[in-house]
Amino acid sequence: MKTFALIAALLLIAVAPAFPGAGYKNFTVAVYARAYEVQKMDSLQWLEPLWNEISRQVTVGKIYLETHRDRILVDEKTIEAAKAFFKARGVTVAGGITYTVNERNRYETFCYTNPEHRKQVKVIAEYTAKHFDEIILDDFFFTNCKCELCISAKGHLTWTQYRLKLMKEAAQELVINPARAINPKVRIVIKFPNWYEHFQGLGFDLESEPGLFDGIYTGTETRDPVRSGQHLQQYESYLIFRYFENIRPGANGGGWVDPGGMAYMDRYAEQLWMTLFAKAPEVTLFDFRQLQRPIYTTDRAEWQGTHTSFDFDEMLKPIHVANGTTVTPTTIARAAGYTFEHVDSVLGRLGNPTGVKSYKPYNSLGEDFLQDFLGMAGISVDIVPVFPAEAGMTLLTESAGFDPHLVDKIKTQLRAGKNVMITSGLLRALQGKGIDDVVELRYTDKKVLTREFVAGWQTDWLAKKEILIPQIEYLTNDSWEDISCIASGSGWPVLHQARYARGSLFVLTIPDNIGDLYNLPAEVLNRIRHVMSQDIKVRIEGPAQVSLFIYDNGTFIVESFLPEIVNIKIITDDRIGKIKNILSGEEIAGKAAAAGQIWGREKEETNTFDVAIKPHSYIVFQGK
Repeated sequence: MKTFALIAALLLIAVAPAFPGAGYKNFTVAVYARAYEVQKMDSLQWLEPLWNEISRQVTVGKIYLETHRDRILVDEKTIEAAKAFFKARGVTVAGGITYTVNERNRYETFCYTNPEHRKQVKVIAEYTAKHFDEIILDDFFFTNCKCELCISAKGHLTWTQYRLKLMKEAAQELVINPARAINPKVRIVIKFPNWYEHFQGLGFDLESEPGLFDGIYTGTETRDPVRSGQHLQQYESYLIFRYFENIRPGANGGGWVDPGGMAYMDRYAEQLWMTLFAKAPEVTLFDFRQLQRPIYTTDRAEWQGTHTSFDFDEMLKPIHVANGTTVTPTTIARAAGYTFEHVDSVLGRLGNPTGVKSYKPYNSLGEDFLQDFLGMAGISVDIVPVFPAEAGMTLLTESAGFDPHLVDKIKTQLRAGKNVMITSGLLRALQGKGIDDVVELRYTDKKVLTREFVAGWQTDWLAKKEILIPQIEYLTNDSWEDISCIASGSGWPVLHQARYARGSLFVLTIPDNIGDLYNLPAEVLNRIRHVMSQDIKVRIEGPAQVSLFIYDNGTFIVESFLPEIVNIKIITDDRIGKIKNILSGEEIAGKAAAAGQIWGREKEETNTFDVAIKPHSYIVFQGK
C-alpha cells in the first residue's frame, strides 16, 4: 500500500486532479469511508493524494464519513478536518454509523438488551448528529446476540418476534430521538443489506422501519453468486432495489456496491449497472479503502476478447483531467467511472421499471430468493409488499403464504378473470388451508429424478443434467398438465393449470435445488415465460441466465450472464414491428410469428426478433 501511495503522489506532482463537476446526468455517485480510514483524515499528506487518485477516475459528488465501527469512535478534530477537506472540493458530506462491536467476529453487533451497550448506541447517535445533518446506518443495525440477558428477556417469544420488537424500540429510543434532540435538522437513513429474505430473524423490519427513518438505502451488492456465503444471484442487484422502492416509493436513496468477491472485473461492473437499471438515483461505492485497489491483469475475464459491455482495454485508456492532460487509470475506481459513463448515456431513455408482480408480505419467509433465480431465467419480476389486485397475472411463492387471507385474494383474482401462478412450495404451504377449494392438488413427499420434459405430444426436450423434482398429484380432467417431466414410463406436472371461475390458477413446480431452473430446457423456460407474460408486451426465448428488464415507455434491456455469445429470440406483441438498439442505432425488423395460445386466452399475434448477445453484456432496445 505504501508503494502504491508513493506512485500516486509522484503522479500528482505532474498532473492536477480533476475536481467533481456537473457529474452524471441521471444519478449521483457517493463514496463511503469507514472509521478505520476516517481516523487518518486529519493528515492531508495521507488523504490528499489518495482522494485525488480516486476522484480523477470517477466523478464523486458525495462522501459518507463514518464516525463509528468496531468500537472506534473518530475524534471531533479529525471529523471536522475531513469535512472541511471535502467541502472545499465541492463534495457533499454526510455521516455514517456502523453499529458493530467486532465485525471480524462473525459480524458481532451491539446487544440491545445490555444497558451498557444501549448507552453506547445512544451516545454514538448523538455524537454523529452533532457533526452531520444527514446520517446513514450501514448494514449492521440488527442484533445477532444470544447472551444470557437476551435469552432471559426473550421469554416465550421466538427470536424473530423478540428481535423485531427490540430493534423497533432501539431505532426510536436509542438512535432517532436522541439524534434529533441534538440536531433537529438531522436526516437519518437506514441502509438495508442484501439478504432481504432473512431480515426479520435479526430484527430488521421492512414493515415499520422504512416509515420510522427519514429514508432507506439498498444493498445491491451480489458479488460471486456461487462461491460467496450468501449465494446471491446477479439479478438481485436490480430486483432488491425495486422491492425496496415498492415498499417506500420515492424514499429509496440509492444502491450500495462493493468490489468484494469478484472473480473478474465484469462482475463489479454488472452490479453497478444493474443498480442503475433499477433507476437508483445514487450509487454508493464501498469503500474509500477498496477504491484504492490496483487494477490487475488477472481482472480480465477469458471472454474479454469479444469486447463485451465492459471492455477491459477501453477502460484502461488514458483519462482526460481538468488541466487538459491525461493520466493512466490505476485503481478499481476507474472501473466504476468507466461503467457509469457508459450507462449514463442510455439511462435517460428508460421509463419506469415494470414486470410480473410477485407478492411478498412483510417479514415473510419461504423459497428464499426464488424471484432472483426466476429473474436469471429470463422472467422480468417486480416484488411488491401488498397484494397486486390490479395485475392480470400474479406470481406467488411460498413466502406469500404468510398472508392469512391469501386464498381469498387468489379466488377474487380468478373470479375477476385474472390469472395467478403459485409455486409448488406455496401449494405445499396452503394444503389444508383453503387452496383445495380452488383445485385438489397434492404435494407429495415423493421425488423424481428426470432429464426429459414434454408439452402435449411434442418431441421430448432434454435438460442439461438430471433434475430432482417433487411429484404433484392431481385429478384427471379437473386440472391439466401444461408441461410435464417424464421418467421410467410415467410423468408429473412441471407447469400445471386449473380453471376456476373466469381465471386460471397455474402451479409451477420448483426443483429441489432452485439453481436447477438454469438447467431446464430452453423450450420449457419459453413456455413458462409465455404463460407469465400476460401483463408484459415483451418476452424472450432462449436459455437461462439471460435476463430481461422492462420499462413502461416501450424500452427494455436484455442482458446475458453467460460466458459465450448466445442467440435469443425477442417476442413482442404485433404493435411492435421494429426494435432499435439504442447503443448502436441499429434497427431490427420483426418477423410475424405463428399465433400462440395460452389456455383461457385468445390467440395472440406476435413478432419475433433474432438477437445475438455477447458474454456478460447488455443491449438496450426501444420498441417501435
